[in-house]
Parts: sequence; structure tokens; C-alpha cells
Amino acid sequence: MTGLVSATAAGRRARDRLAAAWPRSTRVYDTGDGGTVREAVARAFAECDQLVCFLATGATVRLVAPLLGEKASDPGVVCVDEAQQYAVALLGGHAGGANELAHAVAEVLPGCRPVVTTATDAAGVPGLDTLGLPVEGAVAAVSRAILDGEPVRLVRHSVLPLPALPHNVTETTGNAAQSDGAVGGAVDGGAGGADAGGGYALLVTDRAVAPGDRTAVLRPPTLVVGVGASRGAPADEVAGLVGQALSDAGLSPLCVTELATVEAKAGEPGIVEAARRLGVPLRTYSADDLAAVPVPHPSDAPLAAVGTPSVAEAAALLACGEGAELVVPKRKSAPEGRAAMATCAVARRRPRGRLAVVGLGPGARDLLTPRARDELRRASVVVGLDQYVDQIRDLLRPGTRVLESGLGAEEERARTAVAEARSGRAVALIGSGDAGVYAMASPALAEASSDIDVVGVPGVTAALAAAALLGAPLGHDHVSISLSDLHTPWEVIERRVRAAAESDLVVTFYNPRSRGRDWQLPKALALLAQHRAPRTPVGVVRNASRPGERVTVTTLGGLDPETVDMMTVVTVGNTATRTVAGRMVTPRGYRWQEGS
Repeated sequence: MTGLVSATAAGRRARDRLAAAWPRSTRVYDTGDGGTVREAVARAFAECDQLVCFLATGATVRLVAPLLGEKASDPGVVCVDEAQQYAVALLGGHAGGANELAHAVAEVLPGCRPVVTTATDAAGVPGLDTLGLPVEGAVAAVSRAILDGEPVRLVRHSVLPLPALPHNVTETTGNAAQSDGAVGGAVDGGAGGADAGGGYALLVTDRAVAPGDRTAVLRPPTLVVGVGASRGAPADEVAGLVGQALSDAGLSPLCVTELATVEAKAGEPGIVEAARRLGVPLRTYSADDLAAVPVPHPSDAPLAAVGTPSVAEAAALLACGEGAELVVPKRKSAPEGRAAMATCAVARRRPRGRLAVVGLGPGARDLLTPRARDELRRASVVVGLDQYVDQIRDLLRPGTRVLESGLGAEEERARTAVAEARSGRAVALIGSGDAGVYAMASPALAEASSDIDVVGVPGVTAALAAAALLGAPLGHDHVSISLSDLHTPWEVIERRVRAAAESDLVVTFYNPRSRGRDWQLPKALALLAQHRAPRTPVGVVRNASRPGERVTVTTLGGLDPETVDMMTVVTVGNTATRTVAGRMVTPRGYRWQEGS
């Protein structure tokens, strides 16, 4: 919940605008009932996760200072000035989410700009505490070393698709295959360790290690604990067994993402409490689903009790998905003086990289979606056509590896992006418009299998950008057809154009004409002319939203194909499309306005 506090009429107007934009996540702390601003800030600070003060920064500092406790638990505080020019992330930039809140506030208040002074954000470097992962060790020291340009070794024993890190962070090769014993030696000050060598290190591992004062450890979400228990099993027995199993295997509990068990045990108090103590959700599976999982240690006891020969091992493996590794086989609790009432097993997820297929829109920076920006900032590798990379190069984090190539290398770029993702990296494969429309999503997904995570990021297509400039030509049913016969036989294209003409669909032509393909557009227009009058409106848009933009509304009989090239989108109306005040309009209904 975000608390909102104001003291003046201008502040209350801004406060109310924010409350209206976020009705379910804000709470107004009013000072109009005889209370003071100091009291309102104190209440909001105690009751909310975040706080927006529509006050001067000096006043906010004085009001908040006596309330400060621990960095990890204090709410994030954003201060908005009287004129609503700035949203200042004042306290808890990372831990309290104030940096993100400042950006969000600025999006709601017209003309407001976020002010973020956190060192990593100012330098464009991802903060180690902003990755959504547990992190421990010398976080501040390693972060400072990264910012100062000092050498930092990145040691990965778990594949994790990290954002780009600056060039002074260099990855040590071959670490993922090191033995368990070598993991600790890399960070605990032993021979050859980062601390012993006087350098800094960033370790990515699910192993239980004790980092020194120059090593930070990122904890990837790799482990799932499967649990089984007899009715009435004490929570201490279940939780103790889980903790001991992780400890004996040298695994960090911070990397456990969930406990898993059979549906029949979903409400077993000991299991529920064990999940609560570990701070993870409890996932359940049917007995039939668990019985279908091959396990090394099946048993008749759970088969008789809940209908599956394995609970702990099967649940852990099933929760981890394809390619899971059983790192701790089934083990029983060992209470003194009575039979064991709990079992557990631990499985590790197969490492997965991440591929984001990102549509950049038609070219204008303000038509690039916020989600696309986020994915570009999240990627450590960006793959794309050279001219598209140039459009967004300034948005990339320092250290982002850029793999660019020229026209005609689409399939090669798709293979490269998938290969980089399979190596465990966070990859953004970029294309213009929407990546799924005549762009990179199709060849990329044809290459990608289930061993990587794939995310699609939609963009504004050329057809939509052109339509917005032309008026409303796509107000009713429409179709997009590419006239390029480089990959599609002309016979297929011609059949589709004929079908669109006969169906009276509005048609948007992509790739309409090039130097080597100058006859396809006239042929397609002639096919449409068999079913549409010469006066049918036609829109021609070149470089939509980019420098040199040109918009022309003409007719089917008046269009000169010589004015069209590969940077152009041609939209041909249907029999109902009209020109109104110089704009193309296709009515939503089948009847045009009376009297037209």
C-alpha cells in the first residue's frame, strides 16, 4: 500500500490525481480533521510499504528522520514538489522501491520528472539488490567496485540470465562444471579465492558458501524440496528434516522456491508450517501425477496411504520440470524414541536462459513501449538488424553485448539469439514494428525449443502506425499481405490478394515495391480493381513516425506505383471506405452514414 500525504491545495490536487489513478493501492492520510502533517506522515510511515509526500524535500526529511529504522524494512519515500515538476526518490531507492515509484508517479502527473540519485541507477548499472533475487555477502563493497571500474570476477555455478554488467566484470569460464568442493574455494578466502587474491567477485550459486568481505553471492531460484509426512507430524520434525537435508548437501535455503507434496497432504499442519518457516509457497500434485514420475526410491507405504509410490522425490522432480536433477534422494527424519513421520527430497531445476523477442515499433522513440524498454535493459545480449540496433543503442546498459548484422540474415540472427539463450544468457532479439508481424518472432520460435524461456513483447506495427496517420482505414475487417516473393511464391500471394478483393477486405500491403520487384504492386492493384471502383481511397505512408514521414491519401485509380518503395505501407480501402476531410474512414457498420 502507498500512503499519500499533502499539506496544501496544490498538493491535495496532485494527491487526488494519484489516488484516482491507483485506487486499489493507495491510501490518503488526510490532515483536514485537525491532525498535523507530522502525524499523517508518522501513520503512513508505520502502516504503508511506500509513501508519497507532496511536500518540500527539506520538510519531508525533517518529518521522516525520527522515524527511520532499518534499511531493509523502512518504506520507500518519494517527495513531489508543489509545482509537480519532480518526483524525488528520497528514501529506500532499491529496498523500498522508491526509484520505481518515482518513475510511476512521474507517469501519472503531467510534466513531472523522476529524480533518482542511486549510484547504480545513475550509471545505468543494475543494482545487485534489484534483480529480484536473494543476495548476501559483501553486496555494498562489490557494487562499489563495479561502479568504480575495479576488476570483478563473475563466477557462475548456476546458469542465471543476468542483465548486462559493465566491462570490468569478467566471467570466469568453466565454473559451472566445477566440483562442489571448488565452489567454496572460489569465495571463502582459500587458496586462489577472490578474497585471498585481493580482488572482488560476484558468485552465482545455490551452494552454501561463506563469502568473505570482497564477495557477493546471488542466490538463483533453482531448488525445490519435496516433502511427505504422516498425519500429525510435528512442524519441528518436518522443518528440521528439510533444514538438515539442505545443510548436509551443502545447499542454500535461499535458493529453495517452494515445497511440494501430494494433494492429500495439502492441509497437513506440519508441512504447511514448514513452508511458512522457509518463506516459500506449498505446491501440491495429485497422486496420479506423482505416480507417473520415475523415481529411484519408490515405496509401498505411500502407495497404500495416498495412492502413489513416491511423494517427496516425485513432487520435487515434478515441480522442477523437464530435465530436473535429484540432488538429495529421499531421506527420513530421525526422531528419538519413535518412528520417523516425515520424508523429504531435493531437486534442482535445469538451467534455463531467456529469449525476449522485442518489437521496437515503427521507429519513433515515443512509440517504443515501456515493456520493450524494460526488456532491452534486462538483456545482456541484444541481437538485431544493424539499423534497428542504432535506434535503441542508447537505451542499453553498459556492457551489453550487441550482435548485429545486415539485411538478409534473418535466419542467422534467429539462430544466434536462440544459441545465446541456450547458453544461459538474457537475450533480446529485436525487430521493427511488432516482432510477430513479418519479423523475427517466426524464425526465432521455429528454432527455439522448450529448453529456454521465451517472452514476446508486442510493438506498434507499420500497418497500425500508417493507419493512425491516414485516419481510420482499418475500422472494419482488414488483412495485411506482403508482396515480397523472396520467400513466398507469387502464385500464393496472388491467390491471397484475389481472396481479399473478393471478400471486400481493407488491404494493407507490406514490402510493396523495390528496385528488383517493381511489377508486383501494379499487379496486386489491378486484382483489387476488378472488385473496387477507381475512386476507392488508398493511403500511402512512407517512413511512418520517422524522419522524412510522408502521408498521401489518393485513390485506386490515381495511385502512381512509382512513388512507392520498401519504406512505404500502402492501404487500400474496401467498398465502404470514404475520404472525410482528407482522411480515410472505413465505417464499423455495413451502412454508411445516411445521405453519403
